[in-house]
Amino acid sequence: MTDDFDPRFTVKTKHWRKLPDGRVQCDICPRECKLRDGQRGFCFVRAAQGGEILLTTYGRSSGFCIDPIEKKPLNHFLPGTPILSFGTAGCNLGCRFCQNWDISKSREVHTLTDQASPDVIAHAAEQLGCRSVAFTYNDPVIFHEYAIDVAKACRARGIKTVAVTAGYQCADARREFYQYMDAANVDLKGFTEEFYQRVCIAKLDPVLETLKYLKHETDVWFEITTLIIPTKNDSDDELKRMTEWVVRELGPDVPMHFSAFHPDFKMLDLPPTPEQTLRRAREIAMQQGVRYAYTGNVHDAQGDTTFCHACNEPLIVRDWYNLDRWNLQAGKCAKCNTPVAGVFEDQPGNWGARRQPVRLADFAA
Repeated sequence: MTDDFDPRFTVKTKHWRKLPDGRVQCDICPRECKLRDGQRGFCFVRAAQGGEILLTTYGRSSGFCIDPIEKKPLNHFLPGTPILSFGTAGCNLGCRFCQNWDISKSREVHTLTDQASPDVIAHAAEQLGCRSVAFTYNDPVIFHEYAIDVAKACRARGIKTVAVTAGYQCADARREFYQYMDAANVDLKGFTEEFYQRVCIAKLDPVLETLKYLKHETDVWFEITTLIIPTKNDSDDELKRMTEWVVRELGPDVPMHFSAFHPDFKMLDLPPTPEQTLRRAREIAMQQGVRYAYTGNVHDAQGDTTFCHACNEPLIVRDWYNLDRWNLQAGKCAKCNTPVAGVFEDQPGNWGARRQPVRLADFAA
């Protein structure tokens, strides 16, 4: 991209304010970038022009792909179904361990290889048999207007939308955004202010506020993911405090995913997360009262399986992203009839572990 914003992909936004010194402040996230004309924010895709903030990547994507919904990860939202996934470029966090850094840290136009209007995305999802569309690979907070318009188009066709996000939003933007989302996976990257400031160049409290907002003020189904990084956020004390907070503030029914780190981007000096660390994190969560705790990025039959919290019956047995056993009836344990938190249908989908790239140009009118 250049600083000559392409008008074909540029739209006006409303979450900003003028400052006395002539700059404009972006109010999409707590970073509150203060910009003069021609300057871009930390995320790179929101910029100042003509005394207001513009989104400069509306309608552009780094590519579209059909994924299993469990890859988001969501284990309690329409299990087994395919989800049309896409992202754009840029990010409003600066995570040193970013595992999608080629997209989220992109400053080049060549990463945005696909173009699609909201209606084309919704139409493609319908024609491809996808039950939902995911805003993922980079954070939809920064392409707020595009994500909302896609969600509106999807809702008109009965397609659900899923936000995969770090939850780093301002209150007004958050309120508008989640009016249109059906589900979310929120990255709770750690549970100390020091970790967020030093490793993510962000703050913890706004993420906690997003999680509380989702639980207490919306009907959005959401799950939480924490990437466990050796020596950075993997201590028993931190995991205990995090999971205690989740149960106390959000309740025991919010699923938590503990995923394995692998060296990437600016954090190449640490080893991959040992499998036993993920299992320990899962055990700590369950000891604190989390009813649905999972391990990710490793092959762990126990950590992949959904168990009834009342009788411990295996309800959804997974092998990576494949569903091997389904023991739910009307969203309840088939053995003891205890309800299972989530959004379930009578039968699961059968998409499996496939990952299928698609060209949205094939669906344009």
